[in-house]
Amino acid sequence: MPERKTGGLDWAEARARLERMMETAAQAEALSPAKAREVLDARAQELARPPPSERAASHLVEVARFRLGGQMYALSTRFLHEVLRTPELTPLPGAPPLLRGLTLLRGEVLPVVELTPLFGRPVSGLGGTVLVVGLGRAELGLCAEAVEEVTQVPRDALLPAPTALAEVGDWVSSIHRDGTIFLEGEALLGDSRLVFDISDEGTV
Repeated sequence: MPERKTGGLDWAEARARLERMMETAAQAEALSPAKAREVLDARAQELARPPPSERAASHLVEVARFRLGGQMYALSTRFLHEVLRTPELTPLPGAPPLLRGLTLLRGEVLPVVELTPLFGRPVSGLGGTVLVVGLGRAELGLCAEAVEEVTQVPRDALLPAPTALAEVGDWVSSIHRDGTIFLEGEALLGDSRLVFDISDEGTV
């Protein structure tokens, strides 16, 4: 009969752990108090460690990689709501260069920005794709030429952001060995340069 798995609990693994605990208790009865404590501590450390699959997953971060102006960027998928292909943008006279315009998303107005001016480069005018990002709701659209892939990246492949990038803002979290700039979603969404009052009474 196959082993049961209920609610994500691996009964075979749980039973194996219990059997090891019973074996440990039996061994402890035949050992000196000091040695028994040593054996029990070792078993406790073993039980406290997550399964190998969980340990492996904790070393990976899932990101969407996108390209704009010859540069690759990556953002954690937990901030990504959807991807829009060539949405219609309404430009706003007098808006800052990075604000490419506004688009409608299911009846809600969404500001769409280009990140290149924040890196000291001119607006490329490129990007027919828009990544809709936000915390719990759609807050901002990021222009991109293309979304290359959604992938899992080992954390040990990420390097601290160079000083020049770190000075751009705390939303540049790290850089991949291949040159991809990793963005910190919460800091990006909280950057005052990317917060716009688009109400009738507000000014951009």
